[in-house]
Amino acid sequence: MTADIYRDGFHYHLDFQKGENVGGLQKEPFKGKRTGSVIRWKPDTEVFTDIAVPAESFKDMLRRQAVVNDGVTLVFTDKSGADAEKFEYLYEHGITDYANELVGDKALTPVYFCSGAATGRDRADQPDYQVKMNVAFAFSNTVQCLEYYHNSSHLEYGGSPEKAVKQAFVSKIDGYLKQNGKYLKNESKITFADVEDCLILVISSFSNRTSYENQTKKAITNKGIQEAMTEMLRHNLEIYFLENPLEADKIAAQVLINKRSRE
Repeated sequence: MTADIYRDGFHYHLDFQKGENVGGLQKEPFKGKRTGSVIRWKPDTEVFTDIAVPAESFKDMLRRQAVVNDGVTLVFTDKSGADAEKFEYLYEHGITDYANELVGDKALTPVYFCSGAATGRDRADQPDYQVKMNVAFAFSNTVQCLEYYHNSSHLEYGGSPEKAVKQAFVSKIDGYLKQNGKYLKNESKITFADVEDCLILVISSFSNRTSYENQTKKAITNKGIQEAMTEMLRHNLEIYFLENPLEADKIAAQVLINKRSRE
């Protein structure tokens, strides 16, 4: 792997082989206006059994990065064929645009965006840390999708954010159904499966302290993030249901349809 970094009027160069730096850091003055980093890498055949990374893997990675980095254009050029193909990814309004893309024209409710910040702590003997949260969601009777991102990385299994979503959405919608007499007499309460069947939701969170479930980093386990996100979602859902009674009725009706169909 080679790394070329242009900043502060200098060009820095590094070479790596077998996991080790070769030749040390090279630094020379650079008079151009260029800034940024160029990383070139090639998998080692003595380490990896298959070094053919599919183009779709890069496309998926760059698209997900564009989703959680508002207004940044990411470009992928595929030169593996006879003619080079260029793909650009841009979500001007980040997860809100992405949620609209997911729901398409099948929306039961418009996409709603909310955000928040908090100070969290996982255990009494650990330090506080900062958490920022962005959420975009909509309801649909034909489309369903839940995606979680933390520090710009896709969390395939969610972990703390997923637990927060389950707690907040079930609590709020169940409360609404009870308060408005939507349940039949002696009817059992809803579960998250009934909500999930009609929910499109994208969460992008950031923190300066993160605990991953394992080395694959597909889920986070921070108690502080879960608590902060649950509180933020409950608060915003309360406002959303109060300010949008027609949409609240649509959501309640669809969740009950899902529940009764499941049962």
